Amino acid sequence: MEEKSTILILGKLPPPLIGPAIATNIILNSSLKDEYELIHLDTRMNENLVTMGKWGFSKIYRSIRLYTDFLKKIRKHQPEIVLVPISQTTLGFIKDVPFIWIANSLGCKTLIQLRGSNIKNWLEKASSLTKMLVKSTFKKCVGVIVLGNNLKHLFTGYFNEDHIYVVPNGANYELQEKNTEEVTILYFANFLSTKSFDDILKAVALLKKKGITNFKLVGAGFWYEEFFEKECLTIIEKNELTNIELHPPQSGKAKMQLFANADVFVFCPKMPEGHPWVIVEAMANGLPVIATDKGAIVESVIDGENGFIVPSEEPNVIAEKLEQLINNSVLRKQFSEQSKALYQANFTEERMVENLKGVFEKVLMDNFV
Repeated sequence: MEEKSTILILGKLPPPLIGPAIATNIILNSSLKDEYELIHLDTRMNENLVTMGKWGFSKIYRSIRLYTDFLKKIRKHQPEIVLVPISQTTLGFIKDVPFIWIANSLGCKTLIQLRGSNIKNWLEKASSLTKMLVKSTFKKCVGVIVLGNNLKHLFTGYFNEDHIYVVPNGANYELQEKNTEEVTILYFANFLSTKSFDDILKAVALLKKKGITNFKLVGAGFWYEEFFEKECLTIIEKNELTNIELHPPQSGKAKMQLFANADVFVFCPKMPEGHPWVIVEAMANGLPVIATDKGAIVESVIDGENGFIVPSEEPNVIAEKLEQLINNSVLRKQFSEQSKALYQANFTEERMVENLKGVFEKVLMDNFV
């Protein structure tokens, strides 16, 4: 029997249910475990969304323990590949550096992965010392994985073209049956000012002024910012928007029921994104999508085919596209079918696993001279 190659994967696991944790969980439980000896180091620092971004002595202690556990796993399992997700902040990246340097010093092929698209913006503002650290650290890596082809440019100054790999997010879902006849617009993401839920509410207010109220807007997520929650609730109250339904974060069947009941998905972030899981979930449910051109979104949402790409911070354009989809059931059906087809062709778990396996095989065979 042929011996399996060993791969050490760093990454968070749920809870909380955030994109990177979802991805790690899928990968560890996928068919890849039959192809390779998968070893995992859980780098989770938070059990819930409230503590994210907040530091304390317990987290500092946890960070130190992680490096010790990491070193033990490498010595015990001697992995051929170590996969390290990297941060896009100075403090976050400094925490990632020891993993990369330790793995490299012990002869492992170190592969990094970026689950976002803000790294260039961060580095443009970073100090020269930070830039030197990033450059020297990347030199110890055999390649980088990004979430879309249009994100490869973020690393062209650091890696050869053939060592920048593309692995979009992908997952399988237990879909639910629609149980409402009302035309429903869904926003499913945390309520953050950077995600622009306020612009969606303003778009609904503009539609009301035109007499278009034959739909419901459903939003679900966690309110991170008190000021933004007040701002959004003020928009709802001031414009007397009675067709708004807000929910706390949902998961499992309850979450999938929201997607099943929706007719259109809208997600218009104004800051860099990776390949948002909510876009994948919307497409799996066959939803037309209205979104902004951030990260790898445009590789999932094809303007005029399965949705619309709109400019950031333009509620009037969101309103215009919503109006088209609300009043045109034929167009909704056309976009719906295309979303489903694009999902099945590109963003299932099997497709993500196949792409990741291709990366692992190339790294294992490549001498990187």
